[in-house]
Amino acid sequence: MGATPVVNATGSVTFLGGSTPNGEVKAAMDAADSAFIQLAHLEQVAGDRIAEMLGVPAAYVTSGAGSALTLATAAFMAGTDEAKIEQLPNTDGMPNEILIQKRQRYWYDRCLEFAGATLVDIGDENGTTADDLRAAISERTAAVHWVAYEQQPVDPSILTLEETLEIAHAAGKPVMVDGAGQIFPLENFGKYIKMGADFQCIAAKYMGAPHSTGFALGTKEVIEAISHHSFVGYETNRIRGIGRPQKIDRQEIMGVVASVQRWLTLNHEDRLAEFESKSQEILTRLQGIPGVTAWLNPNIMGHMPYGVFLTLDKDVTGMDIDGLVQRLKDGDPSIWTRRALDGADRLDIHVFGLVDGESELVGTAMAKILKG
Repeated sequence: MGATPVVNATGSVTFLGGSTPNGEVKAAMDAADSAFIQLAHLEQVAGDRIAEMLGVPAAYVTSGAGSALTLATAAFMAGTDEAKIEQLPNTDGMPNEILIQKRQRYWYDRCLEFAGATLVDIGDENGTTADDLRAAISERTAAVHWVAYEQQPVDPSILTLEETLEIAHAAGKPVMVDGAGQIFPLENFGKYIKMGADFQCIAAKYMGAPHSTGFALGTKEVIEAISHHSFVGYETNRIRGIGRPQKIDRQEIMGVVASVQRWLTLNHEDRLAEFESKSQEILTRLQGIPGVTAWLNPNIMGHMPYGVFLTLDKDVTGMDIDGLVQRLKDGDPSIWTRRALDGADRLDIHVFGLVDGESELVGTAMAKILKG
């Protein structure tokens, strides 16, 4: 068709496709092609199976973690009240504020606004105190949002999840957690619900499910409300909720169940060893190049372990990070990388999306450019 494939050294990112379903997931999806089924029933049994595997009260398959955030926000505002469900995104007459710590604002908090909610910052750029949260809670509060990202050191200036849960629940307000990538170590998978959170989202693409899938974990009441707002609620219960455009089919639902089952039984020592090996294949090709400092990312938590970090001395290499990113993208094949998302003047290379042979290709291409 004329579309040109690229080498993905950026990781599991939506703009490059996000994931490649593995064989077990593909087999489950192919099997789902063999029959039609009432999707409300399939959602129920699939959610029950996922909840059972993770040891949480309930689960619901969605069209990505972002969809789960939007549906949960709608659920916290309108519950299962059909009139209110159909009223959204108009939130008149219902609690519509989602509280979020100022230092936890992030790219995907926009998903919390799609159903009509208003984000209210707690604290400021310097941090949040318990008194800040207590003062922010009112009758307009629908929920308190907390962002989990355990790949980075704990921010001492924010309220912990434990503190957030204690204060919010004492005021009768639910807590929702974005833990989209918190799937490893396995004890982190679903742990926020076990800690007492009312909702948590997961991005299933990180486990080899289709890119367009995720799921919600939560209390039975929250998951029941999410189902009312979803495409299933729209088509089966005839409730005209905001979740109708976010539909998924039986193949994706079964793919998610298969991906969770596979992830929980996978030999993660072998998985980590493979990621580390691919990272070293890149790193060894960058060592000793003047003006280049490259090192192994030691992180093994979450969904994208290891990888390579790189900084440049522009006076020596003649280029900066942005220049290197563009040179790699303009090459043949086109190699996609990006600068560090934390604002550092650094290139972060992730091997999550590299197939066999591509780690050597990436390392060789980078070395050729940097050596001039």
